[in-house]
Amino acid sequence: MKVIDILARADKPVFTFEIVPPLRGGSVQGVCDAVETLLPFHPAYINITNHQSVVDYVEREDGLVEKHVIHKRPGTLALSALLQYTYHIPVVSHVICGGQSAEEIENTLIELHFIGIDNVFALRGDPAGGQRRFIAQKGGWSHASDLVRQISGLNHGHYLEESAKDPEATDFCVGVAGYPEKHSEAANMADDIRHLKEKVDAGASYVVTQLFYDNQRYFAFVRAVREAGITVPVIPGLKPLSSRKDLETIPQTFHVDIPEELARRVRAAATLDEIREVGVQWAVGQSKELLAHDVPGIHYYTVGKAKLVSEVVGAVF
Repeated sequence: MKVIDILARADKPVFTFEIVPPLRGGSVQGVCDAVETLLPFHPAYINITNHQSVVDYVEREDGLVEKHVIHKRPGTLALSALLQYTYHIPVVSHVICGGQSAEEIENTLIELHFIGIDNVFALRGDPAGGQRRFIAQKGGWSHASDLVRQISGLNHGHYLEESAKDPEATDFCVGVAGYPEKHSEAANMADDIRHLKEKVDAGASYVVTQLFYDNQRYFAFVRAVREAGITVPVIPGLKPLSSRKDLETIPQTFHVDIPEELARRVRAAATLDEIREVGVQWAVGQSKELLAHDVPGIHYYTVGKAKLVSEVVGAVF
């Protein structure tokens, strides 16, 4: 079932979560364990992330440096099929611009269509490892809105190879990302919301936000996108804090603020278990407030911490 139909038919806010593929050489069992930890809470669907290759520079014996391009987290497409058909839950497969030409993206979309995955999440993606700014692959896209247009084109039977005979239209439901504290590369919030509207106008059916720790940022963001004429569902995304190091890495990685009260509680915690309890309780409080404001659902970023997410979900859903 398509995500937009799940949201329309739900009689209460839905619970969903996101899974990251294992590192190259890792086992799929960890992913299955995470899913099974959260199954008792009846997730409406599961997202599977996608990651472009990273660049490593390896010193050779002669002293020169050799460039290696490594895809450290492959397997998005295979995991999408495995989870959807093992657990009988709709899967949303992430599709990114980074590291792919438009033809390679089309090939991935065709494979998803063939295996019955009709929910995708369209993202530009982060800059490749070792790069400060995003550089599109030759023949690829620089913006998520371009990717959404490509997917929408396939939904109308428009393939890159125009001579294809009797092309079959796909039927993808497309989700896109929104940023309550603005994307790090946007000049300002108004500019960022204009980019979001481009994605929705190109064919996106719903928005899932970047993680945040201050619900007022989400409420203000929703007001702003509605004022901009964006009417699709806007689902809040949350991630429980799990370590003292998160106080540094989360703002650096996701460009979001940590409220002073949350930071104070984390710093005051004496053990890792106490820190995680602080993170869970803060996420529980956020979740309850969001649910009281009739959000369409809450999307949780597990990032290897499915047990913490289960504690949050168990307290609020």
